[in-house]
Amino acid sequence: MAPLSGHLWDAISSSSSATDFRSLFIITTVAVIAPLASAATRKRIPDVVWLLVLGAVIGPSCLGLARVTEGVDLFRQVGMGMLFLTAGTEIDVAQVRARPGRLALGTWAIGFALALGIAAALTGWETPSAAIALAIALTSTALGTLLPILMDAGLIGTPIGKAVLVHGAVGELAPILAMTLLLGSRSLDAAAAVLLVFVVATVVAVAIPTRFVLRHPGVGRVILRGAQTSSKTLMRVVMLILTGLMALSAILELDMVLGAFAAGVIVKTLAPVNFSTIEAELRTLGFSFLISLFFVTSGMNISLDAVIAHPGVLVFFVAAILVVRGIPIVLAERLLGTMEKQGWRTSARLGLYGAMGLPIIVAVTEVAVAGGIMPAETASLLVAAGGVSVLLFPLLASLEKRVPTPRMIARAPGPAR
Repeated sequence: MAPLSGHLWDAISSSSSATDFRSLFIITTVAVIAPLASAATRKRIPDVVWLLVLGAVIGPSCLGLARVTEGVDLFRQVGMGMLFLTAGTEIDVAQVRARPGRLALGTWAIGFALALGIAAALTGWETPSAAIALAIALTSTALGTLLPILMDAGLIGTPIGKAVLVHGAVGELAPILAMTLLLGSRSLDAAAAVLLVFVVATVVAVAIPTRFVLRHPGVGRVILRGAQTSSKTLMRVVMLILTGLMALSAILELDMVLGAFAAGVIVKTLAPVNFSTIEAELRTLGFSFLISLFFVTSGMNISLDAVIAHPGVLVFFVAAILVVRGIPIVLAERLLGTMEKQGWRTSARLGLYGAMGLPIIVAVTEVAVAGGIMPAETASLLVAAGGVSVLLFPLLASLEKRVPTPRMIARAPGPAR
């Protein structure tokens, strides 16, 4: 599908800054249209799916109205950082380290092994990095996307909601660590050593300022008081942690997703009491512009030609996501239970929620394409499959309450005589 306005774009773009701002304007316009379109469908089609679809429409593979220029890409990287920072703040470290987290990690590992087998059969083990990248993409959970869905369903704080959040936390953290250790030019030992350096440097970089603030309480009081003023000192500290850890990741040649996610975990750990003060501001800053820009530009990178030419591959990827990520969660919840054992119907619902994947899919496919281990066409189909999972799986989960069980049918009153 050739762009319709390529020549027009070249004619009206007289400078790189003009190109940047025209693209930003069009992307922002799409970000405004997406929630309106979602509301028109009574949120059956989530906002993030509209961002992807409309991004593909304005992107190079369709209308060619906007481009991911160098300036736009910087905003995109910060948007990705904000997304994974937000996901990191949802991690309950104590729960992840306890039995629920261990069970969720074992469930993810089983799914990853299944996905690796499927990926090896598709790609051939002569290119193990390609199989690993595909397996990681198939076994993630879109924790940030799950949160509003769980809130709308009234599941936050319930055993079901807690179980989903544990699987979602592991479904974000484990693929990020797998990307760091298994993808890239380093050997596993070297990657593990660099990861250890990152952890130590992160602890030092956070511990020293924290100890300074503890020894000088006046500094802490200034920061807390400033949080309620135009200075927004707490948010400035958060952004300092985010950009610092993303920069550290880049220096160590690690994926910046790791730095952003670690920043979220650290922010939540350091400010458990005052976190509510900045949570709303974080979401406002992220979802109003930066995160929506990240998803629109992700859609712009989708090749509609690939999706149209290979619908069977798209369906296969969606089914593979459900099998390798959803089914292990269903079995784990039915047989063991992260919080408590569930029935088959509730377990199926948990599996559908846990199989939703998108941000990690975008991140891992970008790394794989940049490293030359995955064709751009395959990456487009995987991102599109992630979008379909975000659209389809919550819809199927919402039907769980509407499908009558044999017990409900038996209890139903008979016809009036």
